[in-house]
Amino acid sequence: MQPVSEVSGTAYPWGAKNVDTDVIIPAHWLKTIKRSGLGRGAFETVRAQPGNIFDDPAYAGAPILIAGDNFGCGSSREHAAWALADMGIRAVIAPSFSDIFSGNAFKNGIVPVVLPQEAVDRLLEVARDQPVTVDLETMTVTTPFQDRFAFELDPFRRRCLMEGLDEVGLTLAKDTVISKFEERLDHERPWIKGESGYAGVAVEGTGRT
Repeated sequence: MQPVSEVSGTAYPWGAKNVDTDVIIPAHWLKTIKRSGLGRGAFETVRAQPGNIFDDPAYAGAPILIAGDNFGCGSSREHAAWALADMGIRAVIAPSFSDIFSGNAFKNGIVPVVLPQEAVDRLLEVARDQPVTVDLETMTVTTPFQDRFAFELDPFRRRCLMEGLDEVGLTLAKDTVISKFEERLDHERPWIKGESGYAGVAVEGTGRT
């Protein structure tokens, strides 16, 4: 997972509410276990409409999506986060998110930013022709017009995002501790590895080992 401390640039000023994961990535795209290529199917039903925002050249490659309340509701498919990441989105700003989607976004290096509706409305206005910046160092969303909106993020998730640590990375970070534990375990309980020559321990009163 790539570290992310700041996401800055054009933002899709969408604002749609109650966007479920089937809208983000339709079910017929779920046959793959690959994360790449899903961006082509992202918001497929929306893109079928003439003049949709996702095919507007003015927002091509935007790293930020500004959405409405309850973004990512519906099924728990992680493909939704994969699809957003594959189309280049690194942060989503909304008044609220589905808990499962928020977790999936975090695990895939996407920053879920929760702001009040008033702040989101202002960002939707600004993003029509100006960039937006999400800063994890200062925990703020800013615009060229000196707008400054503070947001909160779980400290553990913030650290993982900024250091690029997914579940594999977190495990590897404990490599030394895990190795020492395994060495001690091999010494104290050699039977676990089934080492040859182990005679066993007699069980008192049974004559068995």
